[in-house]
Amino acid sequence: MKYYGNIAALCTLSFLSFFSLNDQPPGAAPIGVTNDNTIITISVVGDLMCHSPQFEYAKVASDSFDFSPTFSEIKKYFDSSDLTLGNLETVTAGKKLQYSGYPYFNSPYSYVKALKETGINFLFTSNNHCMDRGEVGILKTLENLRQNEINTTGTFSSQSGRDSIPIISVKGIRIALLAYTYGINGNYLPKEKHYLVNQISDSLVHHDIQKAKSNEVDVVVVYFHFGEEYQREPNKLQRNAVDNAKKAGADIILASHPHVLQPVEFFKSEGKLDSGIVAYSLGNFVSNQRWRYSDAGTILQFQIKKDENDILHMQNVSVIPTWVFKGSIEKKKNVSHSSFFKS
Repeated sequence: MKYYGNIAALCTLSFLSFFSLNDQPPGAAPIGVTNDNTIITISVVGDLMCHSPQFEYAKVASDSFDFSPTFSEIKKYFDSSDLTLGNLETVTAGKKLQYSGYPYFNSPYSYVKALKETGINFLFTSNNHCMDRGEVGILKTLENLRQNEINTTGTFSSQSGRDSIPIISVKGIRIALLAYTYGINGNYLPKEKHYLVNQISDSLVHHDIQKAKSNEVDVVVVYFHFGEEYQREPNKLQRNAVDNAKKAGADIILASHPHVLQPVEFFKSEGKLDSGIVAYSLGNFVSNQRWRYSDAGTILQFQIKKDENDILHMQNVSVIPTWVFKGSIEKKKNVSHSSFFKS
């Protein structure tokens, strides 16, 4: 097996200018104050991509890949997380359909295994690349994720699956997770199989959130794959979709696609959670994009506490900026993470 190394990078405080995290969320419990009440920790990352240099660097034999070194310096930040979320921006459809990077992604099965080993246990799968190998790509990817015990939402193998709201109970806190994409790169869904991919529709988002809330969930999480690539501020369409989700009852709104960071903002949740949060774009968590801003991302972390009165509090919101290194270490090629610092 090849040896892979990682190096750290420097960061300036200006990196965090994208984030509105200087103040506590409205109504949140004081930072650092905890008691014997139920507390869960959630971590969120942005786009998990796999360009061809990434799987070429990870190759250890003709059809054997080891992606674990990619995340060796970053996985410790998920050790305390009860739920770790991310956007899987590739399919894993198998070697017969040919591995490839941009513009039509298909990654080795072991890429998902490395994500699981890193601590990621829930993936959003609805994005503009989810149809890169058609229906078979979606189905094989979902099968691979199930085999690695990673839960998903956004793409589905049946109508009943699409209509069933994914609800996860974490220490007794019931969380519904929904996901939608702006499009699928001009691909067409098979006739009578529009259930394969959730696409952004105000009416569909509203319907799903209301259905989730009817199942007595504590928190509704909505993920959007939207926005203009490489733009560092959300556009009108993004804000409109977010406003619709807020009005429908979403508590936590997460997003990616621009491949750069966009603001994180708090809002007054209309549900059980005392403060909502929206992240318009969490950037690239891992990719081969090397230009400024696209080679970086963040881990958004926060806690939800249920007190003795069953009231939910958002607390301890933080960001961990990350950067992706690409190069040779000890004569071995590598694409890997380095974390900056926690703020």
